Amino acid sequence: MDGGDASLLNEAAARAGRYLESLRTRPVSPTADALERLGALCGPLPERGEDPAQVLRLLDEVGSPATVGSAGGRYFGFVIGGALPAALAANWLAGAWDQNAAVEAMSPIAARLEETALAWIREALGLPPGARGAFVTGDTMANLSGLAAARHAVLEAAGWDVEARGLFGAPAVSVVVGEEVHVSVLKALALLGFGRDRVVRVPADEQGRIRADRFPELSGPSIVCAQAGNVNTGAFDPARELCERAHRSGAWVHFDAAFGLWARASPDRRRLTAGIEDADSWAIDAHKWLNVPYDSGAVFVRDGRHLRAAMAGAPAAYLPRSLEGEPMEYVPEMSRRARGVDAWAALRSLGRSGLADLVDRCCRHAARMASLLRAGGYRILNEVDLNQVLVSFGNDDETRRVIAAVQKDGTCWCGGTVWHGTTAMRISVSSWATTEDDVDRSASAILRIASDRSL
Repeated sequence: MDGGDASLLNEAAARAGRYLESLRTRPVSPTADALERLGALCGPLPERGEDPAQVLRLLDEVGSPATVGSAGGRYFGFVIGGALPAALAANWLAGAWDQNAAVEAMSPIAARLEETALAWIREALGLPPGARGAFVTGDTMANLSGLAAARHAVLEAAGWDVEARGLFGAPAVSVVVGEEVHVSVLKALALLGFGRDRVVRVPADEQGRIRADRFPELSGPSIVCAQAGNVNTGAFDPARELCERAHRSGAWVHFDAAFGLWARASPDRRRLTAGIEDADSWAIDAHKWLNVPYDSGAVFVRDGRHLRAAMAGAPAAYLPRSLEGEPMEYVPEMSRRARGVDAWAALRSLGRSGLADLVDRCCRHAARMASLLRAGGYRILNEVDLNQVLVSFGNDDETRRVIAAVQKDGTCWCGGTVWHGTTAMRISVSSWATTEDDVDRSASAILRIASDRSL
């Protein structure tokens, strides 16, 4: 690297630092003027290249004002967590390393940090010590990977090699989901050839939890998809009872646990996930409650043999192979970035107590937000046991008005949803950067807007 390259990286760091500092005071939503200026980044491909410093300047001066301030403390949409300082810095360094994490020979450091970070996550979340983990892009690919392992296992038990022979002529596989199944699970099922519409749906209770008393009798190859952390309410399916019922018939139990499984890092909230350790596979996001940069998720499978069988693919003479398997043999991708570096840095900087505090702090902030809005006269629709808050501001039209006005105001950002036929504001507290002052300031803005019918 010459002096110009180092200077460019230093300038990028300086600009990034100023951007992060601005999140404390700038609106969370970009202004209409900032969005209008994005045209300067578009147009035809330049005939001649531009100076890298000029490219960076343009990207920052035009692009930064047009971002959503999701890295700050007043963004409460979509269960998006901000990036921890150590994780962000490690991500920058890993970008400079430019490592390919497909096989250990390509990057011993990526392989070692991935293995270490996965072991730390497995331990912190109380998963079986022998469970095999792998980093993927996010919860959708983690669900796909875990369910691919499930597909392999239940069909292997029925005498069918699905990776070699496909699903044509294969024994039928029953797939059971809850009525509140997340769309990422349905997408994974569709990609795996199971289909979205042929699943058996089990009724859910008023918080979105599978009703174990309505669980069907199973026979033959079967997969049960349960949920830890309903995307609206934060509720958990009854893991222990579901696992007991499913395993009696030889079914595989997969938990979609994008953010909910992180509750197990908190001694005070682990009770919410009682029995989830009895499942066969688990899908999580690291870019949610672990607060690492996008994109990062992880899958864990009790018996890693099934995950490897589903993901390994055909051997290639030019690629190394090992007894335990190369990293790419446990994930859908071959070439991939070194996601384990970010997760390792986040966990190393937090430690066990810091991770627990991150989860507990977000849950306290969610409870405070719910309390302030309830005290303002508005209806909270869910049991706020975790980090999710659903609030109605009266009728559906009024709730939609408040959501739109809050987003335009820019003090904070909250999304909308429909819960049991009622339109609701959906508030997700998922970021290390959120403070009690952020919650109070945001709640005050929401209450001001809700009471002002002229907005």
